[in-house]
Amino acid sequence: MIRMTAIAALIAITLTVAAMVQTAAAAEPTGAAEAKAAAGPAAGVAEPSGYRTTDYRAPVPATLSGAVTMRSADEAKAAMDRGAVFIDVYPRAPKPPGLPASTVWREPPHRSIAGAHWLANVGYGAISPETEAYYTRELARLTGGDMSKPIVVFCLRDCWMSWNAAKRAVALGYRNVLWYPDGTDGWAEWGLPVTNLTPVP
Repeated sequence: MIRMTAIAALIAITLTVAAMVQTAAAAEPTGAAEAKAAAGPAAGVAEPSGYRTTDYRAPVPATLSGAVTMRSADEAKAAMDRGAVFIDVYPRAPKPPGLPASTVWREPPHRSIAGAHWLANVGYGAISPETEAYYTRELARLTGGDMSKPIVVFCLRDCWMSWNAAKRAVALGYRNVLWYPDGTDGWAEWGLPVTNLTPVP
């Protein structure tokens, strides 16, 4: 009888723990567990004095001088709701070399945060004067010339191009630069809308 009571108690405890785990899982937004487990800005990575020019897909610093680092998709969504301009700086896929002249080159689709503007290739460490002028011009157009307009700069997670481009925006004099290091990855993990984008010409 004592043994049966002990077994019944053990079963009750097991069921209680299982119910607690189920409740906790249900309380998290879609993708929250994956987002928590995924890599983000690394506290041990120091900010360089200049721009990153190699190994762009690598852990990034936790901060960017002159900008605000956005730690979550919730923060990014709140910024969008307040009217911030979202700038995707993912690089444009290059045309493979050696293609026959008759080959029609179609760029692969690029998934990004819905409502963002894709300013491709502005996140490299060294950019041409033409690309610099393009970035300067498009930021001015998208902000209406308001240097205090919030700008959210992003790419993918562990992508130094977003760090470089946000730093470049700060250097151009923008006073409300928001760097979102988790980028499209973090946004999508929380079930927020993504879409195909084409580069702004």
